[in-house]
Formats: sequence, C-alpha cells, structure tokens
Amino acid sequence: MRRIAFSAIILLLTYVARSQNTLKIQVSSEVSNQFLAGASVAIPVLGKGTATDSSGTAILKNIPDGVFGVEISFVGFNTIKEQILFPLAKGVVEITLEKTDEEDNPDIVVTATRTDRSVRNTPTRVEVIAGGEISENVSMRPGEIRMLLNETTGLNTQQTSAISNTANIRLQELEGRYTQVLRDGLPLYSGLSEGLSLVQIAPLDLKQVEIIKGSASTLYGGGAIAGLINLVSKVPTDKREISFLANGTSTRGLDLSGFYSEKYGKAGMTLFVSRNSGSAYDPSNTGFTAIPKFDRYTIMPRLFLYGKKTSLNFGIGYITENRLGGNINFVEHGTPGYFEQNKSDRFTTQLAITHKLGDHSSISFKNSYNHFNRSISIPTYQFKGIQQSSFSEVSWNGGRKENLWVTGFNLYMDNFSESNRARDSDRNYDHATIGTFVQNTWSVSRFISVESGIRADYSHPFGLVLLPRLSLLAHWNDHLTSRMGAGLGYKIPTIFTEESEERQFKGILPINPSNIQYEKSIGGNLDFTYRVSINELRLTINPLLFYTRVNNPLVLTTTVSGQGQFKNGTGYTDSKGGELSLRVNLGRIKFFTGYSYTVAENHFDGIKSWYPLAPRHRVHFDLVYEIEEKLRVALESYYTGSQQLNDGNSGKSFWIFGALIERTWKHFSLFINSEDLNDIRQTKWGSIYTGTFDNPVFKDIYAPLDGITLNGGIKIKW
Repeated sequence: MRRIAFSAIILLLTYVARSQNTLKIQVSSEVSNQFLAGASVAIPVLGKGTATDSSGTAILKNIPDGVFGVEISFVGFNTIKEQILFPLAKGVVEITLEKTDEEDNPDIVVTATRTDRSVRNTPTRVEVIAGGEISENVSMRPGEIRMLLNETTGLNTQQTSAISNTANIRLQELEGRYTQVLRDGLPLYSGLSEGLSLVQIAPLDLKQVEIIKGSASTLYGGGAIAGLINLVSKVPTDKREISFLANGTSTRGLDLSGFYSEKYGKAGMTLFVSRNSGSAYDPSNTGFTAIPKFDRYTIMPRLFLYGKKTSLNFGIGYITENRLGGNINFVEHGTPGYFEQNKSDRFTTQLAITHKLGDHSSISFKNSYNHFNRSISIPTYQFKGIQQSSFSEVSWNGGRKENLWVTGFNLYMDNFSESNRARDSDRNYDHATIGTFVQNTWSVSRFISVESGIRADYSHPFGLVLLPRLSLLAHWNDHLTSRMGAGLGYKIPTIFTEESEERQFKGILPINPSNIQYEKSIGGNLDFTYRVSINELRLTINPLLFYTRVNNPLVLTTTVSGQGQFKNGTGYTDSKGGELSLRVNLGRIKFFTGYSYTVAENHFDGIKSWYPLAPRHRVHFDLVYEIEEKLRVALESYYTGSQQLNDGNSGKSFWIFGALIERTWKHFSLFINSEDLNDIRQTKWGSIYTGTFDNPVFKDIYAPLDGITLNGGIKIKW
C-alpha cells in the first residue's frame, strides 16, 4: 500500500513539474532589429513579470498549461499584448515593438486601407486627425467639420455661396468633386449634397479622420482622384461614454450636441443628436448675410452585435436643415429683396456584417443607402431634386500580417430626379456601377512593404475603366521612412460641380452621355518622414512631392443662348507641388506648421492658364500649451497667397489669427475660442457682387466675410 501511495505521489509531482512551463522572449525594435534591453515582460493574471537583459531576452518560469495574456512594453514604443498557449510550440518567442508618438499610437489604426495597420506601417500615405486635434476643433466649430479639415496641410475649403455660406472641399487645390468623402468607408456625401455636407456634419461623434492624398480608387472606385477623406465614427468600448456640448457664438449661433456610447456584453450602441442654429449676420453692412439664418437637427443611432465569429452594426441617420441667406431685411423681417434658401433632408442607413472564416481570414458585407432631398430658391428660380444612392459590397480579407489580401466586388447605384425639370430640360440620370478589386499588402522585409492593387469598374452608360495602384514603404532606420505611390483614377460626369452650385444649377443643361467621357487621372507622390526623440523633445519633419493630371476634365461653357453646357476640355488639368510639415512636442508645448506650394493649371488647346481659386502658397501655424485633462491654450495663424479668380482678377493674400483656451475638470470643461482676430473681410477690398442690389451676381469668395467671431461653451463628459 505504501508503495502504491509513493508511486502516486511521484507521478503527481512529475505531472505538476511537466505542467510548469518556461517562457523565453526576445524583444527587438521592428525597424532596426536592435535588441531592447530593459523592456518589461509580464503576465498580469499570474502576477509574474521581469525585464529583458542586454540581449533583449526575458525569462518567466513556472507557468501552468493554458492560454495567458503576455504584455510587452518599452518606453517610446507601442505596448503589445499577446495571447500565448502553453506548452510552447517553440523555444523562443520573438517580439518586435513599434516606436510610438502622438500621431502613431496603439489606438490609431488605419481603416481606409482595410489592413488594420498602424499609421507608420501602412505603405499608402495616410494622415490621421484624432484625439486632441478633434477635441480642439469640437471647441472651435462644434456644428461642422470645415475647420477640422481646413487645418490639414494641402487641404482647404472653398465657399460656394456668398450669402448661404455653403462650401466644398479642395485637396491639392483641385475642385471638390475630385475628392471622395466617406463615412466609415461608405459613400454618403457626393453629388447633390457636396456643397452642404461640410457645414452639416458635426464632429462630436468622430473617433478620427483619415486622409489619403492622391488617387485611392482601388478600394473605393470613382471620385478619389485628388484623394479620399474617411470619417471614422466612435464605436462602443468597455467604458461608457456620455458627452454633451453647449456652444454659443458672438454671431448669435447656438450648438447643442450629445453623444452616448456603451457596450453591454454581446451588444452595444451609440447615439448622436444635435441641434445647430444661426442668425442672419452682416458685419460689413453690405445688406447681405455673411452668415445665413439656419436651423438644423441631427439624430444618428447605431446598434452593434458581437458574436463568437460574426459581428454586425447597423445605423441610421437623419439631418434636416432650413438655411436662408440674402438681403438681411428680407431674412429678418420679410421685406422684399434678394434671397437664397436651401432646404434639405438627408436620410441614410449603414450596415456592416463581418464573419470570421478562421484565424487569418474573414468575409464582410457592407451596404449604405442615401436619400437626399434638396431645394434651392432664389427670387426668379427654384431648383428641387432628390438624389438616391446605394452602395453594396462583399469582400474577403485574408493572409497573415506579412502578406495581407483584400478582394471583393461592389455595386453602386446613383439616381437623381428633378421635380421641376421643365425649366432646364431633363437633367435626371440613373447610373449603375459594378466593380471588382484586389489589393495585396506585402511586408517584403523588416524594411520594405509594398501595397499593390487593381480595380475594374463598369458604369452604365459610360463603359469600362481599369485602375491600377502601387505604394511602397521603406524604413531606412528608426528615424527615417519614405513612401512612394502612384495610381489611376476616374470620375463619372454629373452636373454637380462648384461652378453649377454657385449658379444654383440655373440654366445648366443636362449631361449628354454620348458626347461626354469619364474624367480620368494619373498621379503620384513621394514623401519622407524623419522622427527623432531627445528626452522630452520629439520632432517630426515630413516633406511631400505630388503630381496629379486630369485628362478630359469637365468644363462648363456658355452657349449662344446663355445656358451652361458641360463639355470635356480639349487638354488636361494638372496640380503639382510640394508640402512641408513640421511637428515639435516639448513636454506640454506642441507646435505644428505646414506649408504647401501648389501649381494648378489648365492646359486647353495648347494654352496654359491658372486654375481658378488655387493659391500657390498656404501656411498654417498651430501652437498649443496643454496640461492633460486640465488646460489647453492654442494659438493659430493661416496665410493664403494670391489666387486667380474666375473673372480674370487676382485675389489678395492675407493672414488670419485665432486663439482658444479650454479649462478642464473631472467631468466638464469650459472653453472660449476666437477666430479672425485681425478682422480680415473680403468686403473691405471691394464689393462682392456686380449688378444691382436686388439682382446681384456674386463674385468668387476667397477670404472670410464674417470677420472677428467669438464662441464659447461647456462640455460635459462622464
């Protein structure tokens, strides 16, 4: 009996000994492959931890069988959390860490390229606005994203109405129709709504904004000639978020916004609501509104479901707005006078379903629907139409981190129907585009990554187009990286351009598909990024060179009868130049400056001319002093160089200055912001219209009209 008991004890001790494992980890820098001494390696659930030695090696002993979370961290690098199964299949676990900075941290993962890579390791050049930058801009312009985008080097907004304050985006100084704006990877803001989208989207529910400069048509199809902007919404996290904002302006504007987000086990939801309003404002006493009277309401609920292998999210959105500008006496008192009224209703749906096929592959289905109803009224004319569009896509993601694939096909339907079309003949259209694509992201080595792709689109009634694209990322060392990219793009022609928007679409003839071709582009860019950290000092320098050429550009001409007719230009439009961004972080002080030099020109019939409203020089300075979660003080300045106007004259160059101060406590903050402190107004340099006061023809708006403005309010968050 004693022998049996003794044997059992020996067997038990042998089993226990065998079930105690040893973890040997070797930690190195991802770029230079240099071993990191002093890196922390821990298994929190077991209370075990140690640091790596001079060879970057750490050893943890007496680990039982099973799956345990291991955290590896090092100062100046992103922390990695790995799930490791014991017993180990191999003797040494090799871990590489990425360097981190404010713009490249574990929370900033690029979604626009669909590879879920960090900003630094994505071959396609992507700029991300996130975190503190979004929070700062929420305090500046809580009712719209125009200011948020305007602070990015090489990207600015162009006002399309002198009295209604509508605007469009310009990337590389090319017209707004060449930039595709997405919401969570879905096309919701094109065509009829372009002039209003920037001033109707509030930023409180945005997690980040991703900007790709240059052609990005492989994954997203037509429209991304100058670039792509992807607005990424917040999603539920383990921590509940409730935010509320109230903001008032010196121009008698009021913004009220609320956001709620929470995860309940296998379900979650977000809800964004806002009310934004403004009063008629004429600081120059021109008799016309620099800021129109408007009221806007927004509601956007979204539901999330999380299964073991399948996840789903579904959201709807509704925005309604009444915007009235013009003769200020008419707007305020109803007395006779010139006016421009925009009424719009936008209803959207978003659906995304992802199913995991295995550890390294998944299949996804996405769909969006957009119903946009808009009317524009002036004393002698009314435009009224409905644009309905839908986007559906099935895609497959697969491969490992070193070699990722994305492939799929999609269908985009775009229908426009005009209510009172008899005035300008039949401008209705019904476009259907079916496309298929494949993209590969290949880490050739620790130093080189390549992203390549091709897309084929067939659109009725314009035909087939092929869109190849290639991007290359090189890590030269821990401090220097470079990217090079090139690709083709295209745009389906419609009547919705900046020029026709400025005319309220009055007298614009319909597009004739038999006489009009795609606008097609070829473009490329090259940039270098140098990062260095010395104690608390962090410096990032990023020069960029770019070139984009648009063949067969859509040009608005005037017929003998005075109507506007679109034709393909006999030549091309190109935009070329460079950008230089400099970012310095020194403890609580952050400094950013961006300079862009752009030469945008038309080359028609062998004659070269300036592209209208495209200044060659732009500069932006931003200085921030911040005590995290307590205080933020920001000073900004912008310079815009002279630019060619459509009437042949040149616009003046000018500087604009602004300042923001925000004091934060545990659950709320107070802020006050000022813009255009030096009171730059285009009306100081001459009249903004020709003709009579009751029948004006407005000139190009290239400088502010509203002058000095102040806003301030409260943010509540818990």
